[in-house]
Amino acid sequence: MGGTLLTEDRGPVRVLTLNRPGKLNALDHPTVVALGEAIRAAEVDESVRVVVLTGAGRAFSAGYDLTEEAGADLPSVAAWRQALAEDVAMTMTVWSCSKPTVAAVRGHCIAGGLELAIACDLVVAAEDARFGEPEIRYGSGPVTLLLPHTVGPKAASWLLFTGDLVDARTALAMGLVNQVVPGGELDAAVEALARKLAVVPPAVMAPTKLALRRAVQAMGLLEAGEANLELSAELNAADTPEQREFDRVVREQGLKAALAWRDERFGERLW
Repeated sequence: MGGTLLTEDRGPVRVLTLNRPGKLNALDHPTVVALGEAIRAAEVDESVRVVVLTGAGRAFSAGYDLTEEAGADLPSVAAWRQALAEDVAMTMTVWSCSKPTVAAVRGHCIAGGLELAIACDLVVAAEDARFGEPEIRYGSGPVTLLLPHTVGPKAASWLLFTGDLVDARTALAMGLVNQVVPGGELDAAVEALARKLAVVPPAVMAPTKLALRRAVQAMGLLEAGEANLELSAELNAADTPEQREFDRVVREQGLKAALAWRDERFGERLW
């Protein structure tokens, strides 16, 4: 599989690489579709024991493609709900995979990219990685609400309310990631971890993962996610002045200018 998603098998480990490096691996619709299909294919392939998800170039993912979003014709809450539901379904396909999943993160891992990473079972980050949910800074919000179940309500409130980004060491302390390594050691560290996981027989790994998923579900993750989808659709359809201005700048001057407009309002640059 090529294009916006690359697939490589390394023995029992399948590596899926988001392949839009010029866009910091922003998740456009073709990428969302391809990633969902790739996870489902790995699920049924008996030769695959572990799935690694990473990004090409200098970032894991900058989240959903805001240029695509600004040009979309989504005139109602119902239209937004349908579009966002596809994104949520893809992320939850990663979360519910019966095989262990590992996110290998370098550079920016933000917004929908962060949700994708924490949908994986384990996250290994390079020291240059940066994490956050900056959507609130341009009038939007998280699509898949996994953050509170990962870091707890206090840390989630900080990230969601401020839009701040945190470095890899802070993310480790928050519980967003499992391990931080020097950038040059990321690939080797992830490969060593993936091969360790691959030794575990699927008949043992799959029910262990299922038990963990059921524990989190019992805490209300699925219900919270469904409620968030409804609220997120209403939020994106709210058509606030800030949303209109951000989208106008994207269409007329490009995403870089729109991000500069966003950052100027908060007095700091996120890029």
